[in-house]
Amino acid sequence: MRPIRVGLLGIGTVGGGAWEVLGRNGAEIRRRAGRAIRITRVADKAVGRARKIVNGKASVTADAHQVTRAKDVDIVVELIGGTTIAKALVLDAIEHGKHVVTANKALLANHGNEIFAAAQRKRVTVAFEAAVCGGVPIIKALREGLSANRIEWIAGIINGTSNFILSEMRDKGLPFASALKDAQKRGYAEADPTFDIEGIDAAHKLTILSALAFGIPMQFAAAYTEGISTLTREDIQYAEQLGYRIKLLGITRRATKGIELRVHPTLVPTRRLIANVEGVMNAVLVKGDAVGPTLYYGAGAGSLPTASAVVADLIDVTRLITADPEHRVPHLAFQPDRLSDDRILPIGEVETCYYLRMRVIDRPGVLADITRILADSTISIDAMVQREPGEGERRVDIVMLTHLALEKNINAAIARIEKLPSVPGKVTRIRLEALL
Repeated sequence: MRPIRVGLLGIGTVGGGAWEVLGRNGAEIRRRAGRAIRITRVADKAVGRARKIVNGKASVTADAHQVTRAKDVDIVVELIGGTTIAKALVLDAIEHGKHVVTANKALLANHGNEIFAAAQRKRVTVAFEAAVCGGVPIIKALREGLSANRIEWIAGIINGTSNFILSEMRDKGLPFASALKDAQKRGYAEADPTFDIEGIDAAHKLTILSALAFGIPMQFAAAYTEGISTLTREDIQYAEQLGYRIKLLGITRRATKGIELRVHPTLVPTRRLIANVEGVMNAVLVKGDAVGPTLYYGAGAGSLPTASAVVADLIDVTRLITADPEHRVPHLAFQPDRLSDDRILPIGEVETCYYLRMRVIDRPGVLADITRILADSTISIDAMVQREPGEGERRVDIVMLTHLALEKNINAAIARIEKLPSVPGKVTRIRLEALL
């Protein structure tokens, strides 16, 4: 049986890793897939560098359309990134009857609905395990391994850069700016780290996970996104004193009135396994009604971990190429005509617990005023810490943890508290999840 012929768009960090893995484990991969898998065409603007990598074992071009339209290519692997040229090339490959493997989470989060619909029409497969959490097989777990379950919620550390920064802030007591600079020196953060530190990268990934978990279309525009750039050492230290760690979590949950889809800093109980995931590692906690909580942990980026997922997708597509298209595993886990129209909840309608920190003037009646406002908004207090003022200090920190409350009620209460003469600054609010 002839080998499956692969066209590779981009042979940079991940593409080079895929080339290496296929070369190193070719015999093992053939045993798993039932056929040999070979990269026969490569498109990359750096033609000279690409030719050095492939060393005459594949044709190299600067024109990606020579790959997407080639008759001797069965699967196109898109690893160039972005959402414009990549989208056009993926759709072109599909139009020419090619199966597609991609690691492009931004592309799928923004244009996945269009891409999957095109693939359905052309009866080809789009595989994207590498788009979320690098080498951690969370896509396959949701789409296949947990398919007997009604997924209740997902909470994930799905951006290694932000997790590294938070780990450094906690372990070394660094301010955010210093921890970010360290991440950039080590190559964990880009020169422009906005997508990582403001939660956009995590929201791309969470959009994909939510679609797989709940059988809904991709809805990135509806995701609530809040980053870590305003977090302080003080809040991280207070969280530790209260038995919590702060993580940037992507959370999607099936609620009574719709689907929660949100990325933000979150207090997590220290005793939870996910709270102890440090550095650049990723972890995703999935709660199914039958299986209960399951945790998936591993490297979320890097050449070989991500290449591992790309090659795993190549193996899956190879296995499916001769299968009846009507009986393949659906792109979003649910049959295309059975997707739900459940709405994504606005953040104001989300119910969770909260950490509130406020710096107040140390005088009688301040605490009574604050608790009265919270009670008026039906918000009850679970725990509280009040730091004793130092000698000569007139202002002190009050930290409160609330029971479950609606976000809009918390926002209304904060607005009233900030108008109190005894609260001269802003109230810091961080959401809290028990993850039970």
